[in-house]
Amino acid sequence: MKIAIMLRHIDEHGGGVMEYTRRLLEQFFATFRQHQYYLLYRTPNNIGSFGDFENVHEIVLESASKPAWDQIAVPRYLEREKPDIVFNPKYSFPLLTSVPGLFVCHGLDWYVMPWGSRWIDRLSHKFLVPLYSRKAKAIIAVSETTREHVMRYLNKPSSDVVTVYHGVDESFRCPVAEEQLQATRKKFSLPPSYYLYVSRIYPPKNFGRLIRAFAKVSTDHNRYLVVAGTHTEGCEDEIALIEDLGISNRVMQLGWVGRKDLPALYSMADALVQPSLYESFGISLVEAMSIGCPILTANCYGAAEVTADAALLVDPQDVDAIETGLRRIVDDTSLRETLIARGFKRSEEFTWEKCAAQTMGAIEDVYQRSIVKNR
Repeated sequence: MKIAIMLRHIDEHGGGVMEYTRRLLEQFFATFRQHQYYLLYRTPNNIGSFGDFENVHEIVLESASKPAWDQIAVPRYLEREKPDIVFNPKYSFPLLTSVPGLFVCHGLDWYVMPWGSRWIDRLSHKFLVPLYSRKAKAIIAVSETTREHVMRYLNKPSSDVVTVYHGVDESFRCPVAEEQLQATRKKFSLPPSYYLYVSRIYPPKNFGRLIRAFAKVSTDHNRYLVVAGTHTEGCEDEIALIEDLGISNRVMQLGWVGRKDLPALYSMADALVQPSLYESFGISLVEAMSIGCPILTANCYGAAEVTADAALLVDPQDVDAIETGLRRIVDDTSLRETLIARGFKRSEEFTWEKCAAQTMGAIEDVYQRSIVKNR
């Protein structure tokens, strides 16, 4: 097959979607060598992003805006070159093309809790995303939670929505050397004992309630909260709570942390604490399970699904429940040992090899269906 892959987002941010895209495509190129891959970029700066593979071709389609790239530049290319399939690892899809394809939905928090999105994004979600859904022959959902939401909110038939879990990088499955631990502790001036939060800060992440709960336990055993992630619009009041509650000396905001430093951060943490209102998948949860870091997370949506019985689950809307969980996960030694053991086992379910094979299976299914239809 000739597979065109939309990669407008490849340099937009370094979060879970970026990690997903890179790991997935690396597996594609190395494992499914019988296919030809045409990587569509918006800027020439992205040339060379995936190294040198004989079956990979890089194409720059420059455009003044994101919508114009999606709906003008990409369709023009597709109609001119006629690849067999178009695939977008992030949500959006070209509407004016005859080339069949599919995209990946990384969650629909904008439908579940629309108040957490900017008004301009709400318009896009209301009018454009349903069009993408109808045009795409299939949608890959990153969890069963996401799959259910795609069927409910986008009215996509169940036969056209397939669940494919993320994988986890092998660096999170290996013990971190003592010298690396100490180098990371020195680099970030980390305290001896800390809870860890790894994610961007935006409304679905429930950062405000976490801060309120942490304020109640922050003096226990001289404990700190280390925040590895930047914040976005709509969270100013939640960030302000750190100062308002008088715990600015207990909360360390590291900003965005590179992936090479994350294994050490998880390894030295007392627990990963992420009681999100909504997670579609939560790649940090799998990273923590893989490396043996106990987890406190929400008892709903993708967080509960992905961690299963390998995390301490709490009601994310109940500050007292989060507070109790914060105490338990550090004070209950038996609980910690159980969660770590279960986490190691649960994390074995998530590999990039499995993710790539199932994703390619979905792509090939769309291609085969298009052949049958065109006979």
